[in-house]
Amino acid sequence: MSMTTETRGESSGSSIAFTATLIVLVGLALFGRRIFAGAFTDDGVRTWATMFVGVTVQALPFLVLGVLLSAALTAFVPASFFAKALPKHPALAVPVASASGVVLPGCECASVPVSAALMNRGVTPAAAIAFLLSAPAINPVVLASTAVAFPGQPKVVVARAVTSLAVSMILGWLWLLTGTGSSWLKMPKNRHAEGTGKFDVFRSAMLHDFLHAGGFLVVGAAAAATLNVVVPRAWLDHVAGTLLLSVVILGLLAVLLAICSEADAFVAASLTQFSLTARLAFMVVGPIVDVKLIALQTGTFGPKFAVRFAPATFVVAVLASFVVGWWLL
Repeated sequence: MSMTTETRGESSGSSIAFTATLIVLVGLALFGRRIFAGAFTDDGVRTWATMFVGVTVQALPFLVLGVLLSAALTAFVPASFFAKALPKHPALAVPVASASGVVLPGCECASVPVSAALMNRGVTPAAAIAFLLSAPAINPVVLASTAVAFPGQPKVVVARAVTSLAVSMILGWLWLLTGTGSSWLKMPKNRHAEGTGKFDVFRSAMLHDFLHAGGFLVVGAAAAATLNVVVPRAWLDHVAGTLLLSVVILGLLAVLLAICSEADAFVAASLTQFSLTARLAFMVVGPIVDVKLIALQTGTFGPKFAVRFAPATFVVAVLASFVVGWWLL
């Protein structure tokens, strides 16, 4: 009963936060010119509105599809299926778990409870971590949205898939090589109460993920539009002109914006001042380490895990993006 009450409370809180965000944005749309008359020109306001609406409208169908598929995966596919499908040897289980993200859709919000369920069913933590990183980054919905966001540039889709797959395998193998993770990994508990119906799980997972991901999409689209309008063009050109600096900056921006992986390609495509390599880093870092994921991982696996895992993930993702971007882009 307490789990059900907690889930309802969380959904109610998410609804309130999402509604508040929409009210703020509608208020800005109605009264923004008066409030920011000294900061924005009429052309600037029109540019901001056009980019904000364009990014949101383009990304929303992929976000909805990703949330529906993720909720179905959480509700109707038993975790025991993955435990039986993976090789027994941990070193071989890591690449198989990483590759399974290609055919098993799930946003990053859903990948944390799914990987937790895998650990509870006996899957080695290294393989569960590899799945945690690959599922939201290389599933069909994400790759399709990337292709739509970057039309005529299939190399961007390939680079994203290769980099994200490599990062997930590297971190899974690093977990095995260090051999110290068990001392600071808190084994997670099931998010849903025992005996909860599959359709109830599907409904609650869909509502939870859509409210969270939708809110972050709106904030991310607004931030991308604001970045293009407010930040001086000369400063952006200076940062974008230094490859390594631009890769790190967009990686950090992905951590802060926390956009759902089904929608982040459209935000990345709008950042035209930056190189494809820097935008690749934005798309690789976002689905595997951002502020909401750090919070989710802290609550699920414990703070000792999150404080070590998040920085390691960021460093590996940035370096891999730089190398693959230099190679393919």
